[in-house]
Amino acid sequence: MVDIAVISGSRSDHMIVDRVLKKLNEEGVSFEYRVLSAHRNPQELEEYITETDARVFIAIAGLSAALPGLIASRTLRPVIGVPVSAKLGGLDALLSIVQMPPGVPVACVGIDNGDNAALLAIRILKSGR
Repeated sequence: MVDIAVISGSRSDHMIVDRVLKKLNEEGVSFEYRVLSAHRNPQELEEYITETDARVFIAIAGLSAALPGLIASRTLRPVIGVPVSAKLGGLDALLSIVQMPPGVPVACVGIDNGDNAALLAIRILKSGR
């Protein structure tokens, strides 16, 4: 069983992904990482969401940032969104993540703040013990 699933919408998000994975490694938390886009490969993403046994998702996305919301709409497990500063200073991604409709909860950390996403995921895991 893996603790955390880290998903980025694009390989170009690697700088944020690297910080998330580094923090998870430092804390000794098990994880798996995939690049899956809500727009470019939604079928693969849906299959991954249903097949993984991860307890928490970290979704890293820029621009329209549909990734965290799509994941949250397909699972009851916690989802943490990390907005990426691809355009508009990341405000577009931030607003996309925090403005989820009722019934689709997504936690959101600051723009490009993968460290806090990792720490929040770890706290969620520890609270369930």
